[in-house]
Amino acid sequence: MTDDVAVLGAGMHPWGKWGRGFVEYGTVAARAALADAGIDWRDVDSVAGADTVRGGYPGYVAGATFAKALGWQGARVASVYAACASGAQAVSAARAQILAGLADVVLVVGADAAPKGFFRPAGGDRHDDPDWLRFRVLGATNPAYFGLYARRRMAVHGDTLEDFAQVKVKNAAAGALNPNARYRKTVTADEVAASAVVADPLRLLDICATSDGAAALVLCGMDFARKRGVRNPVRIRAVSTVTPTYPNTVLDLPDIATDSAAAVEPTGVTFRASIARAAYEEAGIGPEELSLAEVYDLSTALELQWYEDLGLCGEGEAAKLLREGATAPGGRIPVNASGGLASFGEAVPAQAIAQLCELTWQLRGTAGVRQVADARVGITANQGLFGHGSSVVAVR
Repeated sequence: MTDDVAVLGAGMHPWGKWGRGFVEYGTVAARAALADAGIDWRDVDSVAGADTVRGGYPGYVAGATFAKALGWQGARVASVYAACASGAQAVSAARAQILAGLADVVLVVGADAAPKGFFRPAGGDRHDDPDWLRFRVLGATNPAYFGLYARRRMAVHGDTLEDFAQVKVKNAAAGALNPNARYRKTVTADEVAASAVVADPLRLLDICATSDGAAALVLCGMDFARKRGVRNPVRIRAVSTVTPTYPNTVLDLPDIATDSAAAVEPTGVTFRASIARAAYEEAGIGPEELSLAEVYDLSTALELQWYEDLGLCGEGEAAKLLREGATAPGGRIPVNASGGLASFGEAVPAQAIAQLCELTWQLRGTAGVRQVADARVGITANQGLFGHGSSVVAVR
């Protein structure tokens, strides 16, 4: 187990389609986190930025971009790109600086001004880029992958269209209570079923949108928090950023082939399951100790998969857990009390940070009408392209 790092502040820019630049969104979120922490920007020792890569050159140096927007004051900077895991890796970089004694206070920021429609690679020929290949060779957009994954769950575990729809119903109900969510409207299973088919069997309401938005955190060491009079802060207990283990015999976006297991037996643990396992091992806890989870629901079927990968239930039992109401508000282990990506949409560099913002508010007991009762331990789960894992355990 490592030393804990305190979360002093959390802030967000509401998610939607605002038509402005990602720097503006990130600056709003950063100032909200600083105000929440009671920290002046000039007292920040370092900025860890989760990179935005479609907004032109400034996106590649997100840490310095946000430092400039807030006002040059000499802070260290780090910029991290790990696709959808970027935010968690920025948290990991910030935590490492604090535990190494290089910084007392670190600001973590992620923001995006996402393109309309589904994500796709930038132009140019890149034959060694699996993301480029799966688009250009297979024509496999993200929704196509989500549809294939849903079909696999239906074939292997017996999941139904109704199960997928109920994930959306659950998350939409939570998102309707969240002032930072883009979609704040409840939906019914019939409305999910009536929405347009995007990638069979998934409908439009089964798949998350692309959004503008931002999230930020102020992290510090425990000694610094106590000196500030914060005796019982939310603490980051573990950050998992593992990569797959050879042989990787389950297809994971964007790869279009698996490793051969002819000579080496698979470990029995899939990549997604290994992400959570590493987080549990570092934190010294098990899934039975969780109060809530914020997971990467790019599609309704993928949320169900995370139930199993986080160890909330056995393999093939995710739909049963959902049907029992265990993952709904008031259930044994609420999942996506924030509303999840179903209610927010994807703002890639920000989403892993936004998950930790939600855990922070829940563990503080300040989440308002969506508060999970007696929340003490929470976990996040994301997955980035190219073998980037992402899971954070927070406790109080």
